[in-house]
Amino acid sequence: MRVSADRTVCIGAGLCALTAPTTFDQDDNDGLVKVLTPTPDPTTENEVREAADICPSGAVTFTE
Repeated sequence: MRVSADRTVCIGAGLCALTAPTTFDQDDNDGLVKVLTPTPDPTTENEVREAADICPSGAVTFTE
């Protein structure tokens, strides 16, 4: 799995960081998404999928 986030559409809701904190965080300066782990551990796959599903702006995506 590979994770990406489009900061140009991110609204800074922070749901990704709350749902998958080892993969996502929020930038201290602007509050927008930061991808901490572009290729997350397989054990976090469910939370990464959930983070992508609940992202209100659709900024978080993943590929198999």
